Amino acid sequence: YEPLLMGPWRLWLVRKVDETGVSGTGRIAAGVQFQDGSCALRWHTSKRSTAVYGSHADLMAIHAHDG
Repeated sequence: YEPLLMGPWRLWLVRKVDETGVSGTGRIAAGVQFQDGSCALRWHTSKRSTAVYGSHADLMAIHAHDG
């Protein structure tokens, strides 16, 4: 066991345009990135859920919608 010296780091998923009409705009999810690079994301939509991703790149590939 090694204690975490830094992190987890907080992150926000912010959308300017909601292409699907599901999640809305603005800060739509909050999350953390852990020291190993994995991320957890909690959605602030009416159907709240939490998801875990292997990396920040994976999270962005799924949810960024080209920026």
